Amino acid sequence: MSLRSNPLADESGWPLLPAERTWGALRLTLTLATTAAATWCYLIGESVGSYLGFIKGGVALSAGCMIGMLLVLLAAGPTCVRFGIDSIAATKPQFGSRGWMVPAVLQGISIIGWNSLLIIFFAKSAVQLCVALGLLNIGTHSAVLVPLLTMLACVIIFTALRRGATGVSLMSNILFAHVFVGLWMLYLLVSHRWPELITARPVLANPDRLWNYTTGVELGIGATLSWWPYIGAMIRMAPDGRTIVLPVLLGMGAPVPLLSLIGLAGALVLKSSDPAEWLRTVGGPTYAIVSLAFVTAANFGTTTAGVYASAIGLRNFSALQRRSWTTLLLITITPVALVGIFIPELFFAKFGNFLALIGVAFAPLCGIQIADYFVLRRRRIDIRAIYAERPAAPYYFWRGINPAAMLALAAGCCTYVLLLDPLSYQSRGLYAYVTASLPSVTAAALVYLLASLFVIRSGRGGYRNF
Repeated sequence: MSLRSNPLADESGWPLLPAERTWGALRLTLTLATTAAATWCYLIGESVGSYLGFIKGGVALSAGCMIGMLLVLLAAGPTCVRFGIDSIAATKPQFGSRGWMVPAVLQGISIIGWNSLLIIFFAKSAVQLCVALGLLNIGTHSAVLVPLLTMLACVIIFTALRRGATGVSLMSNILFAHVFVGLWMLYLLVSHRWPELITARPVLANPDRLWNYTTGVELGIGATLSWWPYIGAMIRMAPDGRTIVLPVLLGMGAPVPLLSLIGLAGALVLKSSDPAEWLRTVGGPTYAIVSLAFVTAANFGTTTAGVYASAIGLRNFSALQRRSWTTLLLITITPVALVGIFIPELFFAKFGNFLALIGVAFAPLCGIQIADYFVLRRRRIDIRAIYAERPAAPYYFWRGINPAAMLALAAGCCTYVLLLDPLSYQSRGLYAYVTASLPSVTAAALVYLLASLFVIRSGRGGYRNF
């Protein structure tokens, strides 16, 4: 096994050495905040605004985001930052030297989905900006322009990422100001429409007020659980665990509920989460142009980080370990381009379902990792075993797969679906009291602990070494 499959450390799937982990707290915070502050926040806020008013919705969403971010940090954070590895490599002690492909598939679907959504949002906003500036007539060739602008965005992201993690950081440094532009837009809406905002009624509110509040929390948890695929590739660049805690909670956890208030307020007062539409109402065409420029740029930071995380994740496949970084970028970004070119409207319309499905997958995954790392292994991981695929390797289990993890993942997913239908949002049982994600995390953790008793007795999984 060679020390490096690529001379550039941040383009490699191998553990980063201490000298290669150069991101301090400030650099990590800027990168994570820019990654989090995308226009998906408006759509998340609009979803919460369907059930809760401005203040209650903001509180519920903030609580949910902090809970979800804490779960992600506890699940992936310790192993990733300790050894300088990505989120996918960190699942091998739980899923096995081949079973990790299940989390890898979940990561790919999630990041491709989010990136496709954000690139489509960019293209639509760019078209609106051209119309607002008088460069295009309303409705002129929009069906052609959206795919072309999608291609342009993919080319820009690909070019930036040719520099690896440095490209992610550079993009974040350029775009960080858009976080403050978003807060300015929130201030405008709140200051101009506060009386209407405070009295606005959500259109889909359930008669059960507890159900509405729980759903707001659940949406926040689901939104931040989607950071699991991203977080490893970012925090592996930091030198130690103390460096990442505040940047993760404040840089990734805080911007989502704050900027989601823009969509929440717009949906309640003007029945639209699109900031360009309501800023035109509040401040005229000049404010609308500023908003469109913000929305157009905002998604690049997130999409760049997502493509980078996916490319690093692909390094875990032995067939791709020695492939060039350019090849991995092309493999990662091509599906995003295809979605944006051929089915942008269909995919954009299904955002709510996509968000719910994320919680189904990543909630139990977090429960499994937390139970394994803190309870069974007592915070001890064999880093060499993560990269060993021979049958005698500690994490080989049975043919490279840990059945305890697969059973726990299925149990967690079933628990979620039994409590909340992710497509219709019809709930059952104790959902109003416990959400769907938290029982899913708990069920997966408990099933994993019980099933692992048989694994430990068989002498597999490397547990007896501890």
